[in-house]
Amino acid sequence: MAQRIETVGVLGAGLMGHGIAQVAAQAGYQVVLREVDEAALAQGVGKIEKQLTRAVEKGKMSQEEADGVRARIKGTVQYGELSECDLVIEAITENLPAKLEMWREVDKIVKPEAVFATNTSSLSVIDQAAATARPAKFVGLHYFNPAQVMKLVEVVRCVTTGEEAFATALEFARSEGKLAIPTKDKAGFIVNRLLVPYMLDAIRALEEGVGSVAEIDEAMKAGAGHPMGPLTLADFVGLDTLGSICDVMFDEFRERRFACPPTLRKVLSAGWFGRKSGMGFYDYSGEAPAENRGI
Repeated sequence: MAQRIETVGVLGAGLMGHGIAQVAAQAGYQVVLREVDEAALAQGVGKIEKQLTRAVEKGKMSQEEADGVRARIKGTVQYGELSECDLVIEAITENLPAKLEMWREVDKIVKPEAVFATNTSSLSVIDQAAATARPAKFVGLHYFNPAQVMKLVEVVRCVTTGEEAFATALEFARSEGKLAIPTKDKAGFIVNRLLVPYMLDAIRALEEGVGSVAEIDEAMKAGAGHPMGPLTLADFVGLDTLGSICDVMFDEFRERRFACPPTLRKVLSAGWFGRKSGMGFYDYSGEAPAENRGI
């Protein structure tokens, strides 16, 4: 039987965290959004406010509804504000030592009956659960970017996850209007297990001269009915994120299809991370994306 959730803590107000916080508040939950400093917090809250303003302008919600969502989100830079949360979701940087350090701090503060969830896209859930005193109450809740739009949440059960915590996570995701798909604690879960090798193969096809960046993308859009090509998608996900995920998956499976292609390593060395940096397989400095001729 699922636990009752009223207050949700979200750790990190960045790319994923601010969206997760907004979605929870829109579902009626009280949200405590924690960041490391006031500047990062203000930036994350600002993104939420911008999204709510846009929703009102498009007629997707009333001003009263938007004001209610914003009122349910409390920003903080203190872990102590999370003490009475019923569910805590982390969405900090995809770095295991950083996550473990954060969980050890949070575990000492948050009430013992609360459920913990990681939004990791590739790291082991059990490695994080084992760092806490509540491994039976630890799950994965993997949202997709942007969390306000993407329907899927992968609900990840690790070897220590108890039935009550897993049921709570499933019910919580469904209460947000999400499609909650259960999966096991295997690197990449379902989507990235299939999607990451697809993007890496597109990079290898580029290396082998099968087609140009635009030709590969346009072919997959027209031939497979995909909304965006694999190289555009890689830029959207973030080439740094893609590199981190494929390194984790290669470490676990030791298969070539998960290995980082030379071209990806080179663009990362150049500081080209995709849309977020303005340069990836495409150059985003102009009015419309253009192929990066430097690759």
